[in-house]
Amino acid sequence: QVQLVESGGGLVQAGGSLRLVCAASGRTFKTYAMGWFRQAPGKEREFVAAITRSGIGTYYADSVKGRFTISRDNANNAVYLQMNSLKSEDTAVYYCAADDDISKLRRGQNLYWGQGTQVTVSS
Repeated sequence: QVQLVESGGGLVQAGGSLRLVCAASGRTFKTYAMGWFRQAPGKEREFVAAITRSGIGTYYADSVKGRFTISRDNANNAVYLQMNSLKSEDTAVYYCAADDDISKLRRGQNLYWGQGTQVTVSS
């Protein structure tokens, strides 16, 4: 099992940057693919980014490609989402996700979720 705790959300102006952090518990962190999802008010949760166990492979939603970067630190059980050039449409609750199958994770069928952190982008 793994427990996930997000931090780093907040209020930022359009064009600004934020870095989200997901701290994971457990010794088996490196065996999980990790990802980020988001849910805006009145909308369904959507995939944002994912990273393979090794950190070599990354995947992004088209809406964030070129602006967001996912990375991980297996030594410190953490995954990050660097968000640049933020837009008002990026406003959402951002969730950290984990699963040992990255294909399931990218479909949102992963086993583990964090509690979420709010990101608000003002225009």
